[in-house]
Amino acid sequence: MLSLEFIGTRGRLTTRLLHRSSYSPIVPAVPPSDPQAKPRERFNVSNPANGQQLCVVEAASESDVKQTVQGAHSIFRAGTWSRAPALERSKVLSRLARALEERIPQFAEIETLQTGRTIREMKAQLSRLPEWIDYYAALLRTTQGFIAPTQGKLLNYVQRVPLGVVAQITPFNHPLLIAIKKIAPALAAGNSVIVKPSELAPISVLEFARIAEAAGVPSGVLSVLPGYGETAQLLAKHPLVRKVDVTAGTNTGRLLGSAVGHNLAMFTAELGGKAPIVVFDDADLPSAVNGAAFAAFVASGQTCVSGTRLVVHTDIFDTFMRDFVQKAEGIRRRMGNPMNPKSMMGTVISERHLRRIQGMLEGSSTGDILAGGKRMAGKSTLDGYDFDSGSFFPPTVISNVSTSDPLWQEEIFGPVVVARKFSTEDEAINLANDSKYGLGASVWTQNLSRAHRISAAIETGLCWVNTAHRNDPSSPWGGMKESGIGRENGIEAFESYSQSKSTIVNIAAPSESREADDWFAEDAQEKRYG
Repeated sequence: MLSLEFIGTRGRLTTRLLHRSSYSPIVPAVPPSDPQAKPRERFNVSNPANGQQLCVVEAASESDVKQTVQGAHSIFRAGTWSRAPALERSKVLSRLARALEERIPQFAEIETLQTGRTIREMKAQLSRLPEWIDYYAALLRTTQGFIAPTQGKLLNYVQRVPLGVVAQITPFNHPLLIAIKKIAPALAAGNSVIVKPSELAPISVLEFARIAEAAGVPSGVLSVLPGYGETAQLLAKHPLVRKVDVTAGTNTGRLLGSAVGHNLAMFTAELGGKAPIVVFDDADLPSAVNGAAFAAFVASGQTCVSGTRLVVHTDIFDTFMRDFVQKAEGIRRRMGNPMNPKSMMGTVISERHLRRIQGMLEGSSTGDILAGGKRMAGKSTLDGYDFDSGSFFPPTVISNVSTSDPLWQEEIFGPVVVARKFSTEDEAINLANDSKYGLGASVWTQNLSRAHRISAAIETGLCWVNTAHRNDPSSPWGGMKESGIGRENGIEAFESYSQSKSTIVNIAAPSESREADDWFAEDAQEKRYG
């Protein structure tokens, strides 16, 4: 449940939305809350680029969670969406994709305001989001059941059926992208969906739910419950929630997973990462530098597949690091107002997060800082923007970090990269796998055999060769080890939001069935079991 009011006038986005003084609850139609219940907690959403408050949101209460889950379950049982023909659901999703397409510029501004990421970056990222909805709309039109080869005169047809109420816990770093990656397959499969967005960046998810209903998703099929971690735990513990899909840190994934397991519900978790970028001496150096910079510094390093560990062949290490540091310094020179289309990198999500990054750097006892290393202050050389008022941290490059150092082992979730040399393939593989995480990796080499060999040896759910951080709705996305379980994207995600149902029909004549299926017949002749 939420009440949201914009209280600023800076920026075209807030000007456009001022006509709407508050947001109504994006939840199923349910009985009113207990009049004796405590007032809902309210929290602020602020712009990390200047600290200004964007809006005030009411956090969902325990009563709100219970009522929303029950309402979503009732809607699922009613079958308005869950039993709608696949073609009908596909048409609605296609309309939703077109509606989202029309509002990409507005959503890009929302994302920039609430995350501090640059408008250039958000326009590029969000322009691809309709692809995810279109993909699952198309999948609905082409997915088929099948006939299982069952012995005897039996027809066994197998269909996919939705799970019921599913809960999705989404993070602050890619608020709308990650939400849509989860929402699209869940809706396509016919579920009732409840999203708990990050309290740091809930606005775009709330807006998306509104346009989903306008596009034809029945009221109550897609609900949004803003709140803190307690809201996520309440959803995970609810016995009517049949699947939880979370993108978060590994500790959060463990906590929610234990609650989900108690209910014997399904669980998908995309968790932490510490992606290695392995660069061999035969790599095209400019391409490798550019790709590593993109992997490391897009989203200000706040992504689980961020390329945070450079593993570079000793023969090219000095040259590569020189060029990479120059690239990092070039990004820093062109940082400014995130709304400036020429700005290359924005802020981290909050002052608290910035202090955590700074603390990890100060706590390290190894490594040589080659670029960055301290929060940004003063005025931007790009546009005069005041860095002192926001959570700006520069691209940071550190070499010679010990593999036992937390900077090598722990997820920093910021624009910080550590680097080490290697001499042999085995050494490169060992350094790449020297992590409890296994989400993403990239390998840079012109040797085709080596590319396949190294990619196969790296313990990761995603591995790119001569590129980094590529994504597509058809490509499974997920990790190994402590980077999570299950997969987003593709047919695999669609099937994870549904379950198979076998219907077995006896097609033998009644006279044959009377003879063959009387297990307890007086003649006691041998009969088929099962």
